[in-house]
Amino acid sequence: MNISERPPLSALRARAREARSSRDLLRIQRQLEGDPRSGAQQLADQLARRIESARRERLRWRRLWSHRTALRRAGAECVAGVDEVGVGPLAGPVVAAAVVLPDRVSLPGLDDSKRVRRANREALAAAIRVQAVAFSIAESWPEEIDRLNIYQAALQAMRRAVAGLTEAPDHVLVDARTIPGIGIPQTALIGGDGRDASIAAASIVAKVHRDELMRRLDLEHPGYGFARHMGYATAEHRAALRRLGPCPVHRRSFAPCSQLALWS
Repeated sequence: MNISERPPLSALRARAREARSSRDLLRIQRQLEGDPRSGAQQLADQLARRIESARRERLRWRRLWSHRTALRRAGAECVAGVDEVGVGPLAGPVVAAAVVLPDRVSLPGLDDSKRVRRANREALAAAIRVQAVAFSIAESWPEEIDRLNIYQAALQAMRRAVAGLTEAPDHVLVDARTIPGIGIPQTALIGGDGRDASIAAASIVAKVHRDELMRRLDLEHPGYGFARHMGYATAEHRAALRRLGPCPVHRRSFAPCSQLALWS
């Protein structure tokens, strides 16, 4: 095909921008085969990267559902994912969520909450709440954390989250832990929030809920910067602790707080 007979690159770029599937991209890619124009080769490279990225995302999505698929084949009808956030901070609650997802969802970009940008995370959390068969959120606040220790308090929050589901699960997938006392078969997955769709959904719901709580606590206890660091031990937070002393939502059993011994 002569260059004069080839489609204008501007038209191909416009079609590439509007493409909604790998199949659409492949059609454009074929039209660029053997095209000697430098712009054509640049566009072909861009399309190849997009096609490869879409392929990897399809594989990732399939893996996210593989554990639940295996459980369903083994007879489990209702599978919940459970995760917690907020174990490490010096202030605020530890929050757990349990989520039961339907067979079909529209949750593009679903992943471990730590790998999702805030705006996307908040949009996903809203979509999960709408689409989930059931979801539950539970908290363990500093008084309980200090009484039990953070590990046991996190397990307590996870137990409450599972108990709060309106659809009782017959199997639970948990991020890296086994929850005692729930009486339901469970599987602990190391790195589960990046390996299973239900756990990822739970991590996002828990993270967004906790961040909202910390922004509220920032208004109630100004000066610490809770809305920025979410209670974690940043330099800003440590400086505020030295300046103001701990407030009622700080964890007394955590060394940076207990060492100050300035509780009101």
